[in-house]
Amino acid sequence: MTDSTDSTDMTDMTDQGSGRPWRGVLVATALPLRDDLSVDHDAYADHCAWLVGQGCDGVVPNGSLGEYQVLTPEERAKVVETAVAAIGGSRVMPGVAAYGSAEARRWAEQARDAGCASVMLLPPNAYRADERSVLAHYAEVAKAGLPIVAYNNPIDTKVDLVPELLAELHGEGYIHAVKEFSGDVRRAYRIAELAPDLDLLIGADDVLLELAVAGAKGWVAGYPNALPAASVELYRAAVRGDLDTALPLYRQLHPLLRWDSQVEFVQAIKLSMDIVGRYGGPVRPPRVPLRAGQEAAVRAATEKAVAAGLV
Repeated sequence: MTDSTDSTDMTDMTDQGSGRPWRGVLVATALPLRDDLSVDHDAYADHCAWLVGQGCDGVVPNGSLGEYQVLTPEERAKVVETAVAAIGGSRVMPGVAAYGSAEARRWAEQARDAGCASVMLLPPNAYRADERSVLAHYAEVAKAGLPIVAYNNPIDTKVDLVPELLAELHGEGYIHAVKEFSGDVRRAYRIAELAPDLDLLIGADDVLLELAVAGAKGWVAGYPNALPAASVELYRAAVRGDLDTALPLYRQLHPLLRWDSQVEFVQAIKLSMDIVGRYGGPVRPPRVPLRAGQEAAVRAATEKAVAAGLV
């Protein structure tokens, strides 16, 4: 088993070093906020470095988990620069979502100029865009010159990047991978048929095992913010087909992983971070703290994971 694990790890590193920096475990980072809700950039730099030290391959700042929607432009830019300074641009894949294509392109250019090697992009999300608008959106942002990982989240954006549309985007050269968050694991096989060179990335923590065995090349992950080492072990075992290791670990972690698909995922993950001794801290409005029952459920599941030695 040791030889298999080592081989998988080397493959992941080789993939990243050969122009596929979106492969492996990339953590969609939670953003530490002080009590006055200002961004603690020093704590964020420490968090990025800690995640890599725990075996994660990189970070995804300015995703939904990073509360990018409620950051000022200055804060958002500095978050990217902080991550790059902490762990190097090849390990940083910022989210560049914006209401307009021109603004999204500017964020991609900012990521490029900061030294990042790739970006993650939602489809247009100010309205329910049609296929032509989606294609035009990705074409515009691709002009920044960085490889784009599409982010399919039809639950929140109301725009579904179905396999046929992903294949068209890939065929035009606009995207290189997709973070698949629809929850429909059957899509993995359709995507592989229509666009075999398009990398599938696990987008929801609670379907990790299903998408890993279906051929995923990476995981844009939420709960590794709190439990990185156990999460990395789970991912590595799953992608190499070691179900004897992966399945029991998946069952242990799933009570937490399923929070990644809940409305309160940011609050839940930050609470788990606090419980395990990492700083999660508060969230910015309009998000509000968890309800008492939700907090109790997250706390119990996290403490159970701690007791099982998963931290």
